[in-house]
Order: sequence, then structure tokens, then C-alpha cells
Amino acid sequence: MTGRVGRTGKTARGGAQSSAGDLLELVRSGRAVTRGALQQMTGLSRATVGQRLDRLFRAGWLREGAGGPVDSPLGGRPAVTLEFDGSHAVVLAADLDTRHARAAVLTLTGEILAEHSGTLVVEDGPEAVLAELGRWFARLLDQADHRPEEVCGIGLGVPGPVDSETGQVIQPPMMTGWDGYDIRGRLSRAFTEHTGAPAVPVLVDNDANLMAYGEQRTGHPECAAFVLVKVSTGIGAGVVVDGALYRGIDGGAGDIGHIRVGTDALCRCGSYGCLAAVASGGAVARRLAEAGVPAESGSDVRELLAAGDPRAAALAREAGRQVGDVLATVVTLLNPGVLMIAGDLAGTPFVTGVRELLYQRALPRSTAHLDVVTARLGERAGVIGAGALVVEHLYAPERAEERLAALGV
Repeated sequence: MTGRVGRTGKTARGGAQSSAGDLLELVRSGRAVTRGALQQMTGLSRATVGQRLDRLFRAGWLREGAGGPVDSPLGGRPAVTLEFDGSHAVVLAADLDTRHARAAVLTLTGEILAEHSGTLVVEDGPEAVLAELGRWFARLLDQADHRPEEVCGIGLGVPGPVDSETGQVIQPPMMTGWDGYDIRGRLSRAFTEHTGAPAVPVLVDNDANLMAYGEQRTGHPECAAFVLVKVSTGIGAGVVVDGALYRGIDGGAGDIGHIRVGTDALCRCGSYGCLAAVASGGAVARRLAEAGVPAESGSDVRELLAAGDPRAAALAREAGRQVGDVLATVVTLLNPGVLMIAGDLAGTPFVTGVRELLYQRALPRSTAHLDVVTARLGERAGVIGAGALVVEHLYAPERAEERLAALGV
């Protein structure tokens, strides 16, 4: 479409069809941060650019910054720069694991203002879990000293495959009672019930996807093909290509924990021989328990690894080798620039095992420019990714136009 701003960063000179939302996208991305640059990028007249920027100023979405480079080769006063004003609203985000969760209040630029983590068991069912998240959000807004009416959206990560069109989890192996449930609607109601504020948009995605999105945007924004593998109670992967999440047809992309690896171990999904049945944090915990070491979950394994337990380290390295064998195929298929290991097992023993098998099995060409790293954001990656996803959704050009019209500006 002429004059629209794409995910690739290219903007056609389209005159009157470049909307206020398009101009906002150019400013937010840093591709055009002065009025003169916006005119050059879009082909719009000075008056039209001014009119459309005025809508963004009245909405409180843009502000003027410090003087930038002089637009004219003849010199003159420095051009006034334009900045996205991230203070006009906040985002709520939560990241569910199987037995615990983290929730946060974030600015529109990704800064965490208040956060809480605690026990929350997904097998208790969506009604109980989402109602509790509503209570957490209300308390966090008080801690962050922000009114509920300032919330523009909510992002939620869950440990299962998600249809991004509906926000529903589809046949999740570790979320009994959640299949096809209206997560968006219930979480929106829980927010209203506990804060009294009007309903806001809710976005739901897979936890590994949101971790990948948060890590790629904050630490590896120039990486065109980024893969994050989360190894906790289960195993999942998030893939970011050209700055956008790759979800597959119905949210099933990255579910590598259920690739068959030639074993007769029974997986929680009901099948035999899945990678998660032998190499996840849950699988390692079961093997430790069989050896007399008290461990029930991936988080228990993480604590044992942190304490230097040699049996946990040996089993984690073996699990890493099994995952590395599968990742050799993933790397050959996707040719990523960064492969990030995250989750409960993401320590030296596990990563060492991954490297051993990955570099042994993958073609040298596939790994020549590959960085195998561990997560930078740690347990905050999911909420940061969820917050970023909400902001990108709400301020994308088309949605921004709808919201500006609703505001009457």
C-alpha cells in the first residue's frame, strides 16, 4: 500500500495516504525524528505533516525533544526533534509458568515500575489463576503510584501453544482445563473487578515467544533471525525473524519439546519419546528424585545447580546434549545469528552439553556465524516481552489511527 510503513523499515513516498499512525511509527523507530525528515520520508507537505503531528501531540503520544541536526544545508537553527512520550500510559504484563508467575507494571518504553513474583499453579485452572492475577495487578498499580485508568493494555505469557488470533491455548500439554478458554475476556474482567477501571485490550502469547521477543528487542535488535530455547518444566522455543515473532499457522511453531528423540519415556502430552520427557527440568528432577535427591520441578534443579550439586550438574549436561542434538536441526533449518538458552537449566553444565552436540552435528556453515548465549534479562524476559508486544500492537499505524479517532483527535 502506498505510503504505509512496513516492518522492514521501508516507507514509500505516498503523500496523502501517510497517516498520523505512520508518522508515529517513523518517530518511534528513529527513522525520522524531525518535521523535515518526515516530509522527506513521506512526500507530505509541511502543512499536512504539521496537521497530523498535531493529532499526536493532542493525544499526548508525542513530545518535542532537544534540538537535532540542522535540516537545511544553508544552516540555521537546529531542528526540533520529536520523541514518543512513553509517560502517557502504562502496560500490565504477566508471565505464567506451571507453578509460579511474575507480574509487572511497565512504562511504554519497557521500564519496570513495580513487579511481583509468587506461587501460581496453572493446574488450578484459568478462573482461579486469572482472578489472582487481577488482584496482583491492582496491588502493583498502587505500588507504582499509577491509576488503573492509565493502563492501556495487558500482556500475558502462558506455557502452551497459543492461537494469536483468539488468544486461546490450543491443546496445551501442561495446562489442564485451559484448552479453548477465553483468557482475554476473563483477564480483562478480572482487571476491571479488582481496579474498577474500564476494560482494556489483552494479548496472550506463548511464554517462550514473549521471552524471545523481549530478549531480541532489548539485547539483539539487529539480529534478523533469533531463537530462544526455554528449558524449565517443559521445553519450548521462540523464534523472531526480521523483528517479528514467527508463530506458525496456529501458534504451534517452536514446540520442540515434543520432537521425538528415540526413547520410550512417557511425556506429559501422552506420547512416548518426546524431548521434554528426557531433557526438561521436570525430567531431570525426576531422575534426581529416583537417585534420592529431593527435587520435584525445574526450579528445584535450578537451586541444586546453583548450590553446585554434582549429580544435578551431570544430569543437566546430559540433558543439554540431548537438546543440542535437536537444536542442530533447528539451526540448520533457520540459520539464526543468535541461539539463546533460557529457563531453569540455563547454566554452564546444560549449555556445555548443548554446545557439544550442536557443533558436532550441525554443518559448519550453519554455525559459522552463530552465537550461543544465555539469557540477559533472566526471569524478567517474559514480562518485558509481553509489555513490548502490547505496545507494538496498540501503536501500530492502523491501530493507532483507530485509537486516535476514538479519542476524538
